[in-house]
Amino acid sequence: MMGFDRKFLVSGLAYAVLGLAFGIYMGMSQNHSQLVTHAHILLIGFAISVVYGVIHKLWLAGVRPGVATLQFVLHHAGALIMLASLFLLSGQFVPEETIGPVLGLSSIAVLLGMLLMLFMVIRTPAGKV
Repeated sequence: MMGFDRKFLVSGLAYAVLGLAFGIYMGMSQNHSQLVTHAHILLIGFAISVVYGVIHKLWLAGVRPGVATLQFVLHHAGALIMLASLFLLSGQFVPEETIGPVLGLSSIAVLLGMLLMLFMVIRTPAGKV
């Protein structure tokens, strides 16, 4: 079974592949209308996921699986919904008044994931962090 450190690392690298491919496509097409989507794929998808993986590997080996699972799901569900929503918004497929609430909720999910990570780090016994 894959630990949360490896789950975050693998998912983060998958986001990196997606973000880089998306950037190459934008460059080749000379259409940079999805720049915000591209940046969010790389920041929220890749960078934050890899940082979470490092935190799990170095400091959270003994964390309760229920909290870690909730944090993982919140982060990735929020990130995926946010990225899809940004794609639809930036591509002008869906108007802002329609997709705005979805973006808001997905942002809150990512924030809750970050707060849960903070909670897990704070709750780790002294000497572990």
